Amino acid sequence: MFEKSKLGKSPLKKLKVTPPRMITIPGGEYILGISDDQIEHLYRTELWAEEWVEKDLFAIEQPQHVVRIMSFEISRYPVTNAEYYLFIWSTGYRVPKEWSGFRYAEGTDNHPVVGVSKQDAEAYCRWLNEALGTNYRLLTEAEWECAARGGDERLYPWGNEFDPWRCNTLESGKRGTTPVGEYSPSGDSPFGVADLAGNVWEWTSSILKPYPYDPRDGRENGDATARFVIRGGSWYYSHKLARSTVREGVLATFTSPALGFRLGRSVES
Repeated sequence: MFEKSKLGKSPLKKLKVTPPRMITIPGGEYILGISDDQIEHLYRTELWAEEWVEKDLFAIEQPQHVVRIMSFEISRYPVTNAEYYLFIWSTGYRVPKEWSGFRYAEGTDNHPVVGVSKQDAEAYCRWLNEALGTNYRLLTEAEWECAARGGDERLYPWGNEFDPWRCNTLESGKRGTTPVGEYSPSGDSPFGVADLAGNVWEWTSSILKPYPYDPRDGRENGDATARFVIRGGSWYYSHKLARSTVREGVLATFTSPALGFRLGRSVES
């Protein structure tokens, strides 16, 4: 933590906190996980899939099952450096490790913020809720996957085949984050949500537990020692981890130059 006065004068000082652009995801039944047929398809078409099958690495994404989700909202884009900077300037909260001093790299205002832990992301949500009088939060992993797949079994937000022109993964050769929405609309999900494949991994509120997904089994209750699900892959990893069904688990204190977050919000009934 540091004193707010150390931040000095800020170009954001006179800006008001503005609500992020949210997209409503309708409630209903959605498919989670990968099927045996999809694994077979990947085995036939992707060189990396042979090792995954041999080592049973797809098991964490199975069984494929149907969940019923209440309507919710998801931010169209991940939280950006500029948005997170306003939070830091307003509160004196610690800066991400990836920043130089108290600022992010020049020219990356509209890039997703990285180097934030789950705890940092939740602190941002609390600040934004207090500033705007609303109820932003992290998404559950089920909500995240529903928003990415749009109600069907697609492997990527745009379909079943990987396309390096639709997202920022290792194959793109960018060697870093790209501005949010740079791959829109071609890389968007059926609901119009951007950057759900590649660019940065995204925190969810869910503890990594075996499928089927059940929000009543403790995975949404939080545990400081648990590993939490991150989703979406990133610029640093190949497209095999950018699939919409991939589940990775890390500690809540974990930070990475390839890990950020986006906002969710419950829809009032």
